[in-house]
Amino acid sequence: MNQYLPFEKAIEVLEVRASELRNSGSSGDGARMLEERARRQLTDLYSRLEPWQRVLVARHPLRPHFPQLVAGLFDDFMPLAGDREFADDQAILGGLATFAGYSVMVIGHAKGEDTQSRLRHNFGMAKPEGYRKAIRLMELADRFSLPVLTFVDTPGAFPGIDAEERGQAEAIARSTEKCLSLGVPLIALIVGEGGSGGAVALAAANRVLMMEHAVYSVISPEGCASILWRSADNFAEAARAMKITAGELLRLNVIDQIIYEPTGGAHRDPDLAISRIAAALSQELASLTRFPKEQLRADRRNKFLLMGQMRDRGSPPL
Repeated sequence: MNQYLPFEKAIEVLEVRASELRNSGSSGDGARMLEERARRQLTDLYSRLEPWQRVLVARHPLRPHFPQLVAGLFDDFMPLAGDREFADDQAILGGLATFAGYSVMVIGHAKGEDTQSRLRHNFGMAKPEGYRKAIRLMELADRFSLPVLTFVDTPGAFPGIDAEERGQAEAIARSTEKCLSLGVPLIALIVGEGGSGGAVALAAANRVLMMEHAVYSVISPEGCASILWRSADNFAEAARAMKITAGELLRLNVIDQIIYEPTGGAHRDPDLAISRIAAALSQELASLTRFPKEQLRADRRNKFLLMGQMRDRGSPPL
């Protein structure tokens, strides 16, 4: 059963009425007409979403999360746990798997699907031990020449006192550094929310892919609004100003490719969304595995060092 977002109320009315007609046993013509009308409205609505509406889609509770992606994309997944220093942070999961004929290391944020699992995974907000686990797995992949695939879906790293006491900023920095220093292909996919350094710590990759309705930003729109306007009520204005959508980030060269979602978002047809992810990852992986490790490392570092670099109007492009 669909869980409708606030801006989908008109579509909800049509789809619920169509379902009622089908369940009543009456002629299917009326239900089909309502379903077609809802489909057209959904297509039109999702072709012109506002940035803040995309934030809501990215946060949809039924959007495919890390466990569903692993189940749909990989064979022989073998989870690896712990940072070998403090604990096993369930906000970041990872392990060995097979994908498109390659042995790979898979790492990603896990948000959880219900109240109990969200609490267990801390809503995808990792603590230092989560990033140190990611570092350990990336080092293992580098040692055995395994490509690394990361799946980013977090509002940001956990901001609690205990995380700060255990070196949150240092762990994020070292995870980002490890991404940049790998001698194997690294592909990152922004699945839902890509929030702040907590996202970049897994996304300093050779290729950064992004789902059509995902968002990627230095801070949440609510957090930005609270800083600039002293009120989270300006979140929609903040979302427009921050350039957080896939289309805007592709134009700014922050990401490399958009993976287009089924009409109405990935949560409406997860199988189709996962098949499109598989095709994009397979293409990028086949391309990157041809390069030697020195070139992979140099290209990745240059990609991020040149990002956002300013130049004079009369200067030639970098």
